[in-house]
Amino acid sequence: MTAQYDVAAIGNAIVDVIAQADDAFLDAESLAKGSMMLIDEDRAHQLYGRMGPGLETSGGSAGNTVAGVASLGGNAAYVGKVAKDQLGEVFGHDMRSIGVHFATAPLASGPATARSLINVTGDGQRTMCTFLGASTELTADDVDPAVIEASAILYLEGYLFDPVEARRAFAKASAIARTSERLISLTLSDAFVVERHRDALLGFIDTQVDIVFGNEVELASLFQTDDFDAAAKAMGERARIAAITRGEAGSVVLSGGQAIAVPASPVQKVVDTTGAGDQYAAGFLLGLARGRPLDVCGRLGSLAAAEVISHYGPRPQTSLRELAAAAGLM
Repeated sequence: MTAQYDVAAIGNAIVDVIAQADDAFLDAESLAKGSMMLIDEDRAHQLYGRMGPGLETSGGSAGNTVAGVASLGGNAAYVGKVAKDQLGEVFGHDMRSIGVHFATAPLASGPATARSLINVTGDGQRTMCTFLGASTELTADDVDPAVIEASAILYLEGYLFDPVEARRAFAKASAIARTSERLISLTLSDAFVVERHRDALLGFIDTQVDIVFGNEVELASLFQTDDFDAAAKAMGERARIAAITRGEAGSVVLSGGQAIAVPASPVQKVVDTTGAGDQYAAGFLLGLARGRPLDVCGRLGSLAAAEVISHYGPRPQTSLRELAAAAGLM
């Protein structure tokens, strides 16, 4: 069956606030450099007031990925919960303006739209403080079967493994995708997510997932080993396809007992690593949805990641489709 969408993603709908900071600011705010922590609404308002001038843009891991798919010329849909407030309206407008289908009903009452406060230091490291707000109110009722059925690949954001209702939404979407003979992909999202839900994630990968995305830290956490080769072997035995990113060392694509090494795309200067993994997934998924070989999928992922780390913000600022065409990948 022909797919209307290349990718349909389910994730935390978050507005990102990105500002430059130095180590002294992180120390003063008791923030561990390079970490991601969850905060409450009061702390979100407090930290926002102390941050420097920031760039505000719709984000969230899976939201960034579908934005990358759209930049590559793909068709994408997104399922995520925002509140019926100003930031929620901004999020919806941003998604639709880039051509992403977004029709999830907003939360009428309860917590505000989620936001992630991201402080970026001079070395490109990002320190993230996230108020999840309305994004955690996603339920199985928000999953439109018609959207999942019409998508070549379902993409699930690991961060949503925390809320029980969101996990039920995953289960519903996965069942629909499987019945419709669509591919199911999952990003591990963060080592802390893996630590909290290791057994559940492994069970989900074993029974539902075709494609797994993660970085080497998340992979090590999942299999509780610092031996990358051993962890990669374990992942390769469980997943039909796995793409593991390794920063400057590029990535490794695992499939059918083979490990395909993919070099990192060159970048003149690393400005902000926010969204690198999200954009890698975008390139890889678009390539896979369009029937490209796995090495080309990995190269598309590397190209998209290189673009996003060359500037502030988690979404492409240059057409990925044009970059991919210039590189002979489209």
